Amino acid sequence: MSGHLPVMLNEVLALLAPKDGEHYVDGTFGGGGYARAILEAADCRVLGIDRDPDAIARGQNLVAQFGGRLTLVRGEFSQLDVLLAGARTNGVVLDLGVSSFQFDEPARGFSFRAEGPLDMRMSREGQSAADFANSAGEKELIEVIARLGEERNARRIARAIIAARPLTTTLELAEVVSAAQGAKGARLAIHPATRTFQALRIHVNDELGELARGLDSAERALAPGGRLVVVAFHSLEDRIVKQFLADHSANVARASRHVPEERRARAPRFRLLTHRPLVPEKLEIQSNPRARSARLRAAVRLAA
Repeated sequence: MSGHLPVMLNEVLALLAPKDGEHYVDGTFGGGGYARAILEAADCRVLGIDRDPDAIARGQNLVAQFGGRLTLVRGEFSQLDVLLAGARTNGVVLDLGVSSFQFDEPARGFSFRAEGPLDMRMSREGQSAADFANSAGEKELIEVIARLGEERNARRIARAIIAARPLTTTLELAEVVSAAQGAKGARLAIHPATRTFQALRIHVNDELGELARGLDSAERALAPGGRLVVVAFHSLEDRIVKQFLADHSANVARASRHVPEERRARAPRFRLLTHRPLVPEKLEIQSNPRARSARLRAAVRLAA
């Protein structure tokens, strides 16, 4: 599992609090870092879920190491309650976004720094980033790049993409976007293509829809006292997690008169463990720069 550093691992374990005899779900198995740590922390069982077939194949060595305590399933974490076949779990951990393995392998097409096919599909199925970039109309491209990439120059970039089509590789797209950004792009703190690549990746994989469905699925799957721990890496993800927990937590019962009556009347389903998101320590960011944007939120499932 070298090459993968699970972000905020100590904080995740402290909030998940694994116990002997219990069951946990690692909904974004990836490199197996969280699953391994959970299994080493307690004599428990873990269901690892990932839609990437490569992640499931890589994890077989970990399955052999922990025997029947680790089960891997290819699927989407939005279906975790279905994959549990009606059983309840004591904890769910979600590490959102692209994994280090996906990002570091040029053939997967996630990185603007290495030549590879313009793919970006986590599951290796469905519409690729190239399919979308080469077929979408200007209005749709602008909307995706502006909303999912939070890119101010979305209109200019969308028009440049359309003028350059067909695009087939990551470096082709990166060059087109960088040129569209112009001199201002060269002065950005991040690569000028960062937000556009993020937008296409999120769109192709329906990451925000998957997250919203996954939070609902976790609520259904968690036993009373079970814990939900989510690590997000950009504001769009963190906003969804924050809003979900606010809408389903004990805070609803104490909400002001400005909150809709149906929300104030609803019994809370979670108790917050983090009233503000936890962020990585400086030492972790220094050793793993990809952790710098991480935001961790957690809550306990209350009795139904």
